[in-house]
Amino acid sequence: MASSRRLGNSAPTAAAPVHSLSHCGCDTRKSGRSGFNALSVLRKFIGYNKMAATRWGIASAGMIASDFVSALKALPAEEHRLVAVAARSLESAQAFRDKHGVEKAYESYAKLAEDPDIDVVYVGVIQVHHLVVASMMLKAGKHVLCEKPLCMNVQETKQLIDLAREKKVFLMEVRGERKREREREREREREASKAQLSVIYCKPAMLGPWRKDTGGGATLDMGIYTVQFATLVMGGDKPLKVLAGGHLNQEGVDVVTSATLVYPKGRTASLSTTIRADLPSEAFVVGTKGTIKVNYPMWCPESFESPSGTYTAPLPVTGQTYNFNNSQGLMYEAAEVRRCINAGLLESPEMTHGESITISEIMEQMRAQVGVI
Repeated sequence: MASSRRLGNSAPTAAAPVHSLSHCGCDTRKSGRSGFNALSVLRKFIGYNKMAATRWGIASAGMIASDFVSALKALPAEEHRLVAVAARSLESAQAFRDKHGVEKAYESYAKLAEDPDIDVVYVGVIQVHHLVVASMMLKAGKHVLCEKPLCMNVQETKQLIDLAREKKVFLMEVRGERKREREREREREREASKAQLSVIYCKPAMLGPWRKDTGGGATLDMGIYTVQFATLVMGGDKPLKVLAGGHLNQEGVDVVTSATLVYPKGRTASLSTTIRADLPSEAFVVGTKGTIKVNYPMWCPESFESPSGTYTAPLPVTGQTYNFNNSQGLMYEAAEVRRCINAGLLESPEMTHGESITISEIMEQMRAQVGVI
């Protein structure tokens, strides 16, 4: 996995931690003036050994943006602050603001980008607009957490990543699966059952109307979960070959896709996705030493079964209402963004730019072979 890039000196970041006040020329001992203490003054303004709150802007007033904000509110208020939301209409932005207690509402994404009080923007608009809206934020010096897929194709994905690197700001694609503790446990299990042959069989599904002009379809909307999972299990390796097939509806939208990804060292991944039926939405990792089953919903699981037993890690009860299953897991994405920005990183080691490019390359090949593009 590629090493994480760090922010340049010109990048806007949250306040740096104060590990030693003597480094900034401040004497932490009480001075000759009665009652004066440099440490107490600094504590009052920035807090001793604490980062300033990460100031969020939200680009979208849709359902997934609502879930993200609900999850964000479950994190400590002193670490995350909801500054502003923007939508295509002021009415929508104001309704979102009032529902979630956001400080400001804007009727355009351009005004959100211009807000000097924002550190990072969550981009939750539909995927055909990811490149335009995310680029707008990056050019304004804002860090960006962008919903998946990062962009519609490989060219756009690379263009957005290159822009983030040029501007020396943080960019991360939202990852489908719940990460952190869950993946660390799963990593130990993968090591225990690692073999020359690994097969991933993922079958998420979601019913509903889909339109080609909005980027809808089995691959981009649901299949990305299977590709992200395969890339995770395969350690970020690129497949040697992608073999895909499926069916399109009358509008040219892929409604069923199946793909086999052929990896080095005798490994393969079998991925199936449909928007026509309600599949189990589970995943299996199979090796010569056993099978790991990641339970529903495989993109944000709370349990998995392995040869050594069943492991559970329930998501926290936040008291919030969500539109999609297990959306409270988005709090881990927000926490990772804050951690990376405060560490001066340009990308997350948990979801690198290289991995986003690999995922985009796989999906583009799948869509081309099915006949979408």
